[in-house]
Amino acid sequence: MKQKDEGKNRKNRGYKALLLLVACSFFLLFFMVLSIIVGAAKIPFSTVVDAFWHFDKENIKHLMVIDLRLPRVISAVVVGAALAVSGAVMQGMTRNPLADSGLMGLNSGAALALAICLAYIDKVTYSQIILSAFIGAGAGALAVYGISSLVPGGNKPMKLVLSGAAVSTFLVAVSQAIAIGNKMSQNLNFWTMGSVTGNSWNQLKAAVPVIGAGILIAVLLSGRISILSMGEEVALGLGVRLNFVKTVGTIVVVLLAGTSVALAGTITFVGMLIPHFARYLIGPDYRLIIPLSAVLGALLLVVADIGAKTLSAPSEIPLGALISLLGVPVFLYFARRQKGEL
Repeated sequence: MKQKDEGKNRKNRGYKALLLLVACSFFLLFFMVLSIIVGAAKIPFSTVVDAFWHFDKENIKHLMVIDLRLPRVISAVVVGAALAVSGAVMQGMTRNPLADSGLMGLNSGAALALAICLAYIDKVTYSQIILSAFIGAGAGALAVYGISSLVPGGNKPMKLVLSGAAVSTFLVAVSQAIAIGNKMSQNLNFWTMGSVTGNSWNQLKAAVPVIGAGILIAVLLSGRISILSMGEEVALGLGVRLNFVKTVGTIVVVLLAGTSVALAGTITFVGMLIPHFARYLIGPDYRLIIPLSAVLGALLLVVADIGAKTLSAPSEIPLGALISLLGVPVFLYFARRQKGEL
């Protein structure tokens, strides 16, 4: 009888997750269209539709829709999805409610690698930027976990966060020093503040396949992550290959975080905030959390980007700052819950 009830509950959660995915996808599409319409110069909806169906290179508004605002909104979608999925994978593997690529040194590591790449490589290609961000994100994560492991008591959530803060501060300082020394501080501000402004189709062509592959692997790995989230002993007892899951999961996180930084700069808290919200809505099964997190993360960044370009028009508010307004209270809430973990 108990097994029958559990099976029924899983089925109900599956239906609920599907309904939420459809509803959130609808809202995502709505806000994507709204993001194309609003801005420093408002574009009528009829013009947006006409730009898609009868694109005219001589029409300035058509060019704004296709070459400026559409790449921008797609960038927000893929970056939001990537950050949310990377956070969900990190939280599932480490059982750390504070896990986020920005808090764990990945974003600052990627930003430092980008600064080095832009300063010392002539005629750098976007593929090289993505590769350098990937390497930097991995180095940042290794530094955080290495420093945290030196402290007695293991890699507990608050120790990781404090190590991440220390490493991030150091890496950002080095990045700024390189930028000032090479007179490129203004260019680096794009990555340190977080923004999807100015992204082009060429950048998306390089970044979207990488992010898409990372999310797909995370979905395929989600069943094992669900088991791992119950504890390593449980996972071993159920035959999960821990080293394989952790290695692949880490590669996915670094891939998603590094590419996101290359596309939109350092945006923190999305990876921490969204998986918690998804878990609250549909429960602890990562087979449902990861797909829903991808859609919710995309929705959050699209809505935040609308706010970034309209709240103080014609100037723009940094996207990372708006996200932090939501993320900091949630971080403080979970940090308070973890106060005994220091």
